[in-house]
Amino acid sequence: MNNEELVIQDEYVYKEETRLTVMKTSRFFNGDGFVVYDCKGQLVFRFDSYGPNTRDKEELVLMNPHGRSLLTLRRKKISLHRRWEGFKDDKKEGDKAIFDVRRSSIIGRSQTNVIVEVHDNPSMLYLIEGCFSQRSCKIFNTRKKLVAEIRRKVDPATSVMLGKEVFVLCVQPNFDVSFIMGLILVLDRINGESLFDNETIETSVHPTSED
Repeated sequence: MNNEELVIQDEYVYKEETRLTVMKTSRFFNGDGFVVYDCKGQLVFRFDSYGPNTRDKEELVLMNPHGRSLLTLRRKKISLHRRWEGFKDDKKEGDKAIFDVRRSSIIGRSQTNVIVEVHDNPSMLYLIEGCFSQRSCKIFNTRKKLVAEIRRKVDPATSVMLGKEVFVLCVQPNFDVSFIMGLILVLDRINGESLFDNETIETSVHPTSED
């Protein structure tokens, strides 16, 4: 684990800014999975819950293009803040969580919607602000430095903003892209529980802006 930033998979830490296209889709059930492509159209990550049952949604597994598990996220059964825990690779019996993701408050509104806490380093926090349902979120580290941004995607050929099922994930250099993508899986589940509906931060995107 990096002393300054949380790293789950070293191979997904890049020296340059990384822009990915994220598509919400599924092989089996509409809107029940994700595929993630790089700027060259190569598949980088995939996720499928393999069904609409509640039991299937209690554990999320981010995979590489070949189906290898990179990150497992499990929802805690008893949690006022709807807390999720993150584990490296496949979660095995006795494995300890590396980080957890929770809502910053269960009462009223908060500028910070979600907090990510690292278990082995209590001083390391990540803050997620914005509205995931509108595909407008920013992720900051403890020093308030922008780590990643989620925003609507614009078709460069037509300058038309695409639907919310396709969006852009932009990750800054030297941050673990797989970790950030894992957070998106959790945000998607939390959003399905209407957690962000009353905490929208309006963000305008010019139709000719770079995606």
